[in-house]
Amino acid sequence: MTLGEHILILRKKHNLSQAALGKLVDTSGDIIGRYERDIMTPSIDVIMKIADVLDVSIDFLVGKTTLELDTKVLKRVEEVSKLNDEEKGKIFMVIDALIRDFKAKKAYS
Repeated sequence: MTLGEHILILRKKHNLSQAALGKLVDTSGDIIGRYERDIMTPSIDVIMKIADVLDVSIDFLVGKTTLELDTKVLKRVEEVSKLNDEEKGKIFMVIDALIRDFKAKKAYS
């Protein structure tokens, strides 16, 4: 998917018009439309603003990853990354157990 397609889909997901998104990122709705049609490519500063408004990572917005991390999840990941290896290991052990349990529950339901 292109940058423009991601912007379009995410903008609609957030129920924003092109004009509203443009206003939130200090540009016009017409420019947002050009981004969505891949006629123009926004600067990195504008990409950062759009990603913030649409609550996604820049990597997801530009198509570098298919993993859509909202800012709440991303902040949690950042907090975990600041911990020492022992603390990270404990958190990962709990997360792994929860994921395993959720998958098992889903498989048996």
